[in-house]
Amino acid sequence: MPPRRSGALRIALVGTRGVPARYGGFETAVEEVGRRLAEAGHDVVVYCRTTTGGPRPATHLGMRLVHLPALRRRSLETLSHTGLSVAHLLTRRVDAAIVFNAANAPWLPLLRAARIPVATHVDGLEWKRAKWGGVGKRYYRVVEALSVRWSDALIADAQGIADYYRDEFAAPTQQIAYGAPKTDGAGSDRLATVDLTPGGYHLVVARFEPENHVDVIVDGYRRSDAELPLVVVGSAPYADDYTRHVHALADDRVRFLGGVWDQQLLDQLYVNCATYLHGHSVGGTNPSLLRAIGAGAATIAYDVSFNREVLESSGRYFRTPEDVTTALHEAEGDPEKLRRRGKRARLLAARYDWDHVASRYEELCRSLAARAFPRSRPSGRRLRLGPAAGTRTEEWTQVRPAPQAQGDVAPQPRRAPARPATRPAAGGSAAVPPARTAQS
Repeated sequence: MPPRRSGALRIALVGTRGVPARYGGFETAVEEVGRRLAEAGHDVVVYCRTTTGGPRPATHLGMRLVHLPALRRRSLETLSHTGLSVAHLLTRRVDAAIVFNAANAPWLPLLRAARIPVATHVDGLEWKRAKWGGVGKRYYRVVEALSVRWSDALIADAQGIADYYRDEFAAPTQQIAYGAPKTDGAGSDRLATVDLTPGGYHLVVARFEPENHVDVIVDGYRRSDAELPLVVVGSAPYADDYTRHVHALADDRVRFLGGVWDQQLLDQLYVNCATYLHGHSVGGTNPSLLRAIGAGAATIAYDVSFNREVLESSGRYFRTPEDVTTALHEAEGDPEKLRRRGKRARLLAARYDWDHVASRYEELCRSLAARAFPRSRPSGRRLRLGPAAGTRTEEWTQVRPAPQAQGDVAPQPRRAPARPATRPAAGGSAAVPPARTAQS
């Protein structure tokens, strides 16, 4: 381990697939935050999952990488890799550890026993994902409670997630959203490689999972009279049945590109689309949505509070295939309105800045290293018990469909239903940073 520079921290980032980022939001956050922490002089180690025949670089953008295997089974892949990562970490001394994904909570007591201060990024409401059966859903409910009990701090990337942990557990969180890359100057030269032209297609970028509603989007598009093709980027491991279902709904206007790992091409797809359709519903603030607003894409999003929190009045919202059909008809009928929505989205992207995000993580790591956190954590007991808790959560994390306001201004997000005055409350959730002047 390299010697520590004055004022620098040794920080471990654990629980993701690692970097370079090629998969999802956690990996993007690790890459963007980790590189900035390394540039600030901190010693950052990232635990990465090995892939058969894949490269195993020792460093990436100033971060040190540790490659460890995982069991290639959906229900065990994350947990097994994090277990090995924690075992490795126990033999090294670090000042702070960030564990991504509440699913890794069973390993937190080991870090606590080793006196390694730890914050857990809890992600979204994983027990709502359709890919998990009854056992998986119950597991995620349990690990939420364990994360509350065994973490020195919790990180949420959306207000809705912070509210959930406050209302379910009386647990404070640090609300730190992702950053939105500014890609409006990406150009369009690579579109020709996939036979597309600027402004000549609608775009979906998502893993093929039911809660991302790719099937609803494709079905709604098929029912529409849209003249522009629908371009679908993405796939998913362990989702063959759902992938077949999505393909079966498509007509010959739908183009499936699969996973796109060329980041320049992906940026150009966002920047040059007529509309971006975003179906994610349970994961909090989604990096793909932030990438879309950073690109100035006119966005049609699934109607949940997480998405309204990001898009505000720049978005058009859907719940059903019929909603998608109507939104696409309006979009192709009024291109000028699309341009106005894209400009508003780009203004909103100014509040999601990776430099600001990294500085928040740095502050949190310094607090962890200084042990400036309460010695007594919430118990992890839920304040609401039984199946009704999940039902009531649904009521406030998903915004009810509402008529569009006059013109192209969408209604504002609604607050959670009021809780009884006797319910314990906890502070500590930081608001999303206010919007700053848009950057060119």
